[in-house]
Amino acid sequence: LRSKLVDIADTDAVVAACDEDVALVWVESPTNPNLDVADIERICTAAHEAGAYVVVDNTFATPLLQRALDLGADLVVHSATKYLAGHSDALLGALVTRDDQLFTVLKQRRDLLGAVPGTLEAWLAVRGMRTLHLRVERAQANAAELARRLGEHPAVQLVRYPGFGAIVSVELAAGALAADLLPRKTRLWVHATSLGGVESTLERRRRWKGEPTTVSDALVRLSVGVEDVEDLWDDLSRALDGLTD
Repeated sequence: LRSKLVDIADTDAVVAACDEDVALVWVESPTNPNLDVADIERICTAAHEAGAYVVVDNTFATPLLQRALDLGADLVVHSATKYLAGHSDALLGALVTRDDQLFTVLKQRRDLLGAVPGTLEAWLAVRGMRTLHLRVERAQANAAELARRLGEHPAVQLVRYPGFGAIVSVELAAGALAADLLPRKTRLWVHATSLGGVESTLERRRRWKGEPTTVSDALVRLSVGVEDVEDLWDDLSRALDGLTD
């Protein structure tokens, strides 16, 4: 088996990569952490013409903001640990399809390998999904407002926000050191790798050795929660001001 990495935001390049040998196209949209958005419908058309399946990681968008199956995807993947469960207390994944044949194959594989969630994890996910619409609505409103304000702050060189969802990435003008310091200066925002919970978290992604070089050294990913937006901004702006003092 061979794999080929293609910039998902370059739709022409993705379509060109869907040649006669392709078997599976894996799409993450928006991407983590650069927040590039794929043209899922066009990519699915090209992949299907080549006889390939399409999998879309829809973790950041959730089914409320992006319905990848309706856009042509064969399978949708969620890290249910994130928005679906929504309270940072469950470790769970979800795989969704409308294709009966794919469902049968995947279910048989799960049954044989025993990849079945525990009853507690399943209950936590169901509990979380009951408030998904409320959490997404509030977190997205907070994210949009914070993205606007961050774009006006002198410590921020670039704001990455696709216009929907609750993840915002910023590149800091002072570089990698500032990006390392920012999560240490906040009080309400939690320095954490996890995201998609009710609490707001942030981290510098390039602190991980496996992070690709396409991610800026100065990038900080913000997972915006459901707290009061003024409280979030007061904490974040104070920390950013400390970087320019």
